[in-house]
Amino acid sequence: MKFSLVLATLGRSEEVARLLESLDAQDYRNFELIVVDQNDDDRLIPLLTLYDRKFPVLHIRSTQRGASRARNAGLALATGDVIAFPDDDCWYPAGLLEQVVAVLSKHQELDGITGRFTDGSGRTEGRWLASSMLLDRYNVWRGAIEFSIFLRRRVVEAVGQFDESLGVGAGTAWGAAEGTDYLLRCLRQGFKLKYLTEMILHHPVKTANFDDSACSRQKKYEAGIGRVMRINDYPFWYFPGACLRTCCGVLLAIASGNFPKARFKYVSVLARVQGWRT
Repeated sequence: MKFSLVLATLGRSEEVARLLESLDAQDYRNFELIVVDQNDDDRLIPLLTLYDRKFPVLHIRSTQRGASRARNAGLALATGDVIAFPDDDCWYPAGLLEQVVAVLSKHQELDGITGRFTDGSGRTEGRWLASSMLLDRYNVWRGAIEFSIFLRRRVVEAVGQFDESLGVGAGTAWGAAEGTDYLLRCLRQGFKLKYLTEMILHHPVKTANFDDSACSRQKKYEAGIGRVMRINDYPFWYFPGACLRTCCGVLLAIASGNFPKARFKYVSVLARVQGWRT
């Protein structure tokens, strides 16, 4: 079982080095790394040259910015039986690829699996599903993130490319949820996907506080979520319910005197509504 790991990257060097180090530490070695480089400079050349001696690295340039565009460019070159999309600031724990192979080899009925993440010290963000389960259009929001998705090749061949209007760098207001959109399209075609709570990857926790930077980032994320809910034909009653928890969070934050958190959640709701309406 060969993996194709499609890495979209822009503006990072140390984080990419950490990911490459984690890949070299994997016991399972049947994988290729496809690096879709959107940098204007050659910052990654020495690093990729070093690791190209240790495992197969295909380095290509992408003049068009955007994570979804980069993944699509990498997908066109992938030769693996299983396709994954590591972020350039995530890293794999020891034994991860071996774990994926064991699950997919044992469960031929599964077309793909997903996991969750911590920052390496146990911290995480978001509301993850409490136990392992098959994904559907309602629980998928709590059962996957782009870099935790592993899909059999037949799935990618059937579903096709990422929506390039979604995700970081897309040039639109919809700065996230391209991975969830992709999984929803997988589910719509009848593929069976499972979330595994024991499959843990690593990624920095971005929202350590609720400052202006966090609010700006969250606005793009939530607009993407609202957009993906709308284009995937969720029933009208679902959207208010999806917003209700965040609205309650605003009130709880105000009641506790945490006004930065209240603003953060308020911005989240407004951006999600914007994404839905557009």
